Amino acid sequence: MVHVRPVQSLDLPELAPYRSMRWQYEHRKQGIFVAEGEKVVRRLLESDLKLISLLLPQKWLADYMNPLSKRTEEIHAFTAEKSLLETLTGFSMYQGVLALAQVPAAVTVRDAISASSCPLLFVAVDSLSSAENLGGLVRNCVAFGVNALLVGETSCSPYLRRAVRSSMGTIFKLPVVDSTSLVKSIRQLQENGIHCIAAHPHTEKKALFAADFRTDTCIILGNEGSGISPDVLKACDEAVAIPMQNEVDSLNVGTAGAVFLYEAQRQRRHDPR
Repeated sequence: MVHVRPVQSLDLPELAPYRSMRWQYEHRKQGIFVAEGEKVVRRLLESDLKLISLLLPQKWLADYMNPLSKRTEEIHAFTAEKSLLETLTGFSMYQGVLALAQVPAAVTVRDAISASSCPLLFVAVDSLSSAENLGGLVRNCVAFGVNALLVGETSCSPYLRRAVRSSMGTIFKLPVVDSTSLVKSIRQLQENGIHCIAAHPHTEKKALFAADFRTDTCIILGNEGSGISPDVLKACDEAVAIPMQNEVDSLNVGTAGAVFLYEAQRQRRHDPR
């Protein structure tokens, strides 16, 4: 059931998570996140995630009534002028559509394996601090059919507001393993027959097209500055690099991820075995 409430002020206690959405630490502790933008919010409404509330201009509410009517939880929809909503972000919002939802429970490595069809294709991230880059990578993962994303203990959450926005809401379709030790998670994958390939731009041992992605595989990506940490790199089965020219030594992690995932899908579509 949807409870609609027009507001002229953002000081209501129920709106506190929106007021603090630029400070993500408290949201992570509470297990909540803010989605923003018409398409992202629509994908949230169409997902299985628990929705808490909406904060949006009145004109957008009618557009959401169809997906809202299919939800079973109690939802509070607060309507306000777009100019008031823009005070939350400090910049002009194209649509002014916001929603608050609960972060889904993280899955385990075992859960991710058992719920996925073979050949498995996982992605893991190590030391990734940019929410925008992580969101872009999530979008690529969903586009290329990745079964699950493993987020290492030194990486930011894919449910940060900017990550959710950059993913265009595709994070709602991707199971996430919140790893407390990426090295241990990699070993667990290997124990289950999953080949772990490090995307490491500073290796000369093997080029991307020479690696075999046709079997169960996890691709490990690091940040653009220092790449994959030494311990995580050592835990992987092999390191593979994208061939590049003109003295370019690395790519944005989202771009690198897309190249690796395309190659994995290309090999699997043309598997001669």
